[in-house]
Amino acid sequence: MTRIPQTFRDERWLRQHAIQLLNFYYPDSVDHRFGGYVAQLSDVDGHVYDGKTKHLVAHCRLVFNFSVGDLLDGPDWCRSAASHGVSYLLDEWRAEDGGYAWVRSGREVADPQRTCYGHAFVLLAYATAAKADVPRAEAAVHETADLVVERFWEDEHGLCRGKLDEDWAPLEDYRGQNANMHTCEAFIAAYEATGDEEYLDRATTIAENLARDLADAGDGLLWEHYTTDWEHDWEYNRDQPAHLFRPWGYQPGHLLEWAKLLCTLHEHRGDDWLVERAAHFFDAAVEHGWDDERGGLVYNFDRDGEVILPDKYYWPPCEGMGAAARLATTTGDDDYWAWYDRFWDYSWEHLVNPRYGNWYFKLTPDNQVHDDIDDTPKVTPGYHPIGACFDVLRTTAE
Repeated sequence: MTRIPQTFRDERWLRQHAIQLLNFYYPDSVDHRFGGYVAQLSDVDGHVYDGKTKHLVAHCRLVFNFSVGDLLDGPDWCRSAASHGVSYLLDEWRAEDGGYAWVRSGREVADPQRTCYGHAFVLLAYATAAKADVPRAEAAVHETADLVVERFWEDEHGLCRGKLDEDWAPLEDYRGQNANMHTCEAFIAAYEATGDEEYLDRATTIAENLARDLADAGDGLLWEHYTTDWEHDWEYNRDQPAHLFRPWGYQPGHLLEWAKLLCTLHEHRGDDWLVERAAHFFDAAVEHGWDDERGGLVYNFDRDGEVILPDKYYWPPCEGMGAAARLATTTGDDDYWAWYDRFWDYSWEHLVNPRYGNWYFKLTPDNQVHDDIDDTPKVTPGYHPIGACFDVLRTTAE
């Protein structure tokens, strides 16, 4: 494992840590039996505990990871691994109608539903691969962006619907911010990869409608759940506060992720409200989400600011790092750098596996590794810390 740096802002160390994380996943995550990737590597010791399940989001995040490795001038295998993932998406996962099933098992479709969340990550994967000049990726960006607009975009709301069946028929009335947040992220990446202003316009529209207008219509923060007509649904999943994709309550991690995205949009568009709202979301996330006694960010809090689920997931501090670095750079306020260091100090002490250098997915409230950490299919293999390192490197280089 690499040494503790004098500062977590050191550019050489950030690059080294990202490559070290990729080393954890390579070569074991490259699947030469069924194709694509294996995401189910144990956070404890790195062994493959499920070699068949292929979750669309996990696959796309691994394409992102290896593409970032190539962009950081990592080992040659970063590029070949990224190309391997792109080819599998295009040649095996993509259906004849252009859509992507939610889950595959081996070479078969296990869950055929088409989700906005999943297709957002397909677009992000292709866009990041296109930045690295991976063959076939740029054409796939345009194809996938057109598909997202055709199948998920609702013009009357300027936002996307969520789940459809394999024939593109709606499966639910629910509308959610999570899928739209990642669609915003993906359209920003598509713009950066291609220069197509339409993609930046759509990302901005999502941000305006969700992070500005709907936040203002609620408590001033971003609620997770909405009706078909994009009215706040304050009761959805109230009994499922630990839901992996749709928990009840406000999520500090998503508020920080939006802060990062809003600052990124500001770099491209320059509208002052973007930074003001980013700072507001950041402040709320750390005020209500940071555990002052034991450190770390809790999973969610209620409308009164009270903690709901005190478990500590690995991704919120990663999003906090990106948000803090961008806000510090944009505003010149060094308090954000202090938070950046605090996120890293906590993560290095508790979330980073001291033996292998990977990150534990989830900790208990008192920062112990969860017993069920390897019980479910991985959907976030290294994506958040690799993305955090990459985003901070991009921020400090700009």
